[in-house]
Amino acid sequence: MMPSNFVRFRFGLLLMAFTLCAIDGAVAEDDLLPAETSIPEAIDHYIDATLMKEKITPSPQIDDAAFLRRVTLDLAGRVPTLHEQNAYLDSTESDKKQKLIGQLLASPDFAFHQRNRLDELLLAEIKKDNNWREYLLKSVQADKPWDQMFREIMLADGSDEETAAAQEFLASRIRDVNKMTNDTSKLFFGVSVNCAQCHDHPLVWEWKQDHYFGFASFFNRTYLTKSKRLAEKFDGDMQFRTTEGEEKTAEFMFLTGVKVDEPKVEVTDDLKKERNEQIKKAQNDENAPIPEPGFSPREEFVRLALADENQSFFAQSIVNRMWASLFGSGIIDPPDQNHSGNEPSHPQLLKWLEQDLIAHNYDLKRLIGGIVASQAYARSSEWNGEGERPQKWFFAMSEVRPLTPRQYSLSLLISTTSPESLPESNEDEKWADFRQRYENSAEGMADQLERPSEHFQVSVDEALLFSNNSRVENDYLRDSGDKLVGHLKKQEQPEQQILLAVKSTLGREPDEGETAGFLEYLNERQDRPVDGLKQIVWALITSPEMRFNY
Repeated sequence: MMPSNFVRFRFGLLLMAFTLCAIDGAVAEDDLLPAETSIPEAIDHYIDATLMKEKITPSPQIDDAAFLRRVTLDLAGRVPTLHEQNAYLDSTESDKKQKLIGQLLASPDFAFHQRNRLDELLLAEIKKDNNWREYLLKSVQADKPWDQMFREIMLADGSDEETAAAQEFLASRIRDVNKMTNDTSKLFFGVSVNCAQCHDHPLVWEWKQDHYFGFASFFNRTYLTKSKRLAEKFDGDMQFRTTEGEEKTAEFMFLTGVKVDEPKVEVTDDLKKERNEQIKKAQNDENAPIPEPGFSPREEFVRLALADENQSFFAQSIVNRMWASLFGSGIIDPPDQNHSGNEPSHPQLLKWLEQDLIAHNYDLKRLIGGIVASQAYARSSEWNGEGERPQKWFFAMSEVRPLTPRQYSLSLLISTTSPESLPESNEDEKWADFRQRYENSAEGMADQLERPSEHFQVSVDEALLFSNNSRVENDYLRDSGDKLVGHLKKQEQPEQQILLAVKSTLGREPDEGETAGFLEYLNERQDRPVDGLKQIVWALITSPEMRFNY
């Protein structure tokens, strides 16, 4: 066995190596592209520079039909309609891609989908809350900056009707201060600080117990009143024991190590007793007044998190989350592992996007629009180049991504609706009501679908759902004038039926082999032609091509 001092020496070298790695990995602002560079130009500059350095030839750009499907799923949360396909594919305008992106960002669809995206990130794993979802929707519709939403989510106390539902992020985790701490750290800052809860992190020198309990201290005094409002106690220090057995009182400390001191106030025993009684009443009587402490740890937390010298964690995290949702993996991957032992694949790009987001008032719509306008976003998911398929962090090709439950459920409804029953454009004044109606209708099926995770595969439960559930027959395969099957039945030629079926569901024309196979199938079912059409539509909507964004 090695002597203990030798072990400590080796461990010290390891920490020094991580320190040097972190210093070396830091991005100097002088190395970045000018601030006036557009988002797509910056993305392609940094991604292409790495590909050139690694001598990787990226996959080619996808065709118009594939791009329309991909970007509509990513910006609208659904597949494109037949009307949208015809309009985009028939257009000969040189800037039609940019116009399409602008139209989708301005459409009601974007707000609904961005609401769903934020809900899936922040709360959907814990509970379903309609008031919370309505708060998110109205915030996105109002183009509310991300830092403002963060303030409201962290500081809402239920007293303001417009932001009352924002408190649900913390309220749903109120029984467990560790869950409030860990989820806030991971989801808003990209840091799994819980790794340092029991001991200083053995490999990542930044995270120590002081960081974890310092972060947790900001939430330790938060409680829920009987009237279902978030409030904070007058006091409540957080105690912890170090691995050496030392008892410590945590200081209020942000991830960067910046601390805040609580103002010293002399409190008599009688006043302390009175305050505790006020809090107890607020917890047990919904009509009792809610006492307000002079010092709010959560207000200090928000102030520190958004301070100029600290906001890099906050800005980088949401940039990386939005990037991961559009590319399938983050520049920092996994997105909750932002530390010196997990360097970003493109540090300069991440830093440039972070600074651009801050400079433009945390405008997520602008960020997302810029990302999908890049050439890196529009690359094929097929690898036909020489040698082995490049690792995903080079972004040399697109990753095939499973649709979220809401994306899939919405796409099922829209693709199996008769084109004659759909508005011709998402700019139509009827579209907002249409989307709201379909959003509500899609909820039941979405609740039955699995949320995608890494290495997602369609589950047995999902396969059985589509094979045996009456909802599939009633909602998607009904033979009526407002459904796709009813529309196909009106077509005189089977070739036209097949063309419309494939375009409506998969967003492209069938190839010769598909057409021949479907024609043969329909010919065999001439005695029951409507059942034959139903089976073709069923096969298309349950296919892997429909289930994934490629």
